[in-house]
Amino acid sequence: MMRLERRHETSRAALVLAPIGAVVFTMIVSALLVLWAGAPVGRTYALLLQGGFGSVFAWSETLTRAIPLILTGLAATVAFKARLFNIGAEGQLFAGALAAVAVGGMHGGTGFELSPWVLFPLMMLAAAVAGALLLLGPALMKNKLGVDEVVTTLLINFIVLLGVSALLDGPMKDPTAMGWPQSVSLQSDLELGKLIAQTRVHTGLLWAVSLAVIVWAIFKYTVLGFDVRAVGANARAAAFAGVPVTRTVVMVALLSGALAGLAGAIEVAGRTSYVTLDMSPGYGYTGIVIAMLAGLHPLGVIAAGVFVAGVLVGADTMSRAVGVPTYIADVIVAASLIAVLVATLLTQYRVRMTK
Repeated sequence: MMRLERRHETSRAALVLAPIGAVVFTMIVSALLVLWAGAPVGRTYALLLQGGFGSVFAWSETLTRAIPLILTGLAATVAFKARLFNIGAEGQLFAGALAAVAVGGMHGGTGFELSPWVLFPLMMLAAAVAGALLLLGPALMKNKLGVDEVVTTLLINFIVLLGVSALLDGPMKDPTAMGWPQSVSLQSDLELGKLIAQTRVHTGLLWAVSLAVIVWAIFKYTVLGFDVRAVGANARAAAFAGVPVTRTVVMVALLSGALAGLAGAIEVAGRTSYVTLDMSPGYGYTGIVIAMLAGLHPLGVIAAGVFVAGVLVGADTMSRAVGVPTYIADVIVAASLIAVLVATLLTQYRVRMTK
């Protein structure tokens, strides 16, 4: 029989080698699938990297895709640090996007006829509040009633998407969209500017990176960051030591939901300018993968977001060239998550064989 025995300490070498081993394992598993599809492994991987990182255009598409992934990854990181398992970032993203359009695009596109200098911060604030409130309920239900937040946040995603569908076919529908279910567009003054000319990369990337740095600073240098770590380590012990557990959970829920809501607003203001049901191909769920790949480190979320975005973008180029389905990108992302989790487990525990 096998049992896991906790290590007394983890060496730095193990912490460095664990993610490397996870990457190698992921590449081996993915290579077997590529061979099964009848494609050359070396050329497939080369095209994957080239499609995601091999040119200015590839980098621009990767960074554009990475923006919402970094923000939803931060949302998951903040929540998971306090053991509040927020699976609802997808719904919070859509809630933020709808709130942004409601402030900046309704009323015939006039946005309440206010100056863009007033409307833009109001639009972002509305998105953050919408996302935050969507997570606050499940967080309080967990803290006060013991209701599993995984179930509640997951189910709220479906409720939000059904609500979005109803709104896009009802009061928020664009009358000029020729019957297509989409919201009215933001006025152009509220859209984010391009970061690189003649590409789709917008200044939302600066928002995402800045927010990652701010979240890192909060965790490292503030009392709230200490409280979050304490609650995440052991909520009962934290309460015994005087940490305000309920207040900490509320703050975590508000911050996590706000980040996911901002992801929706920035996606609308930077890329689409209106809301559709397919504006997010699962950014909220992928954010969970990114948070785990980053080891719940806010700065690591940036690198993990760019890596996942590059794999997803590169898969399109690779698929057209060698005929391997683009779903191989999802396999790589999922396998890398499992590999990182197992590698992290093995850095904390050793496997013992018993009779």
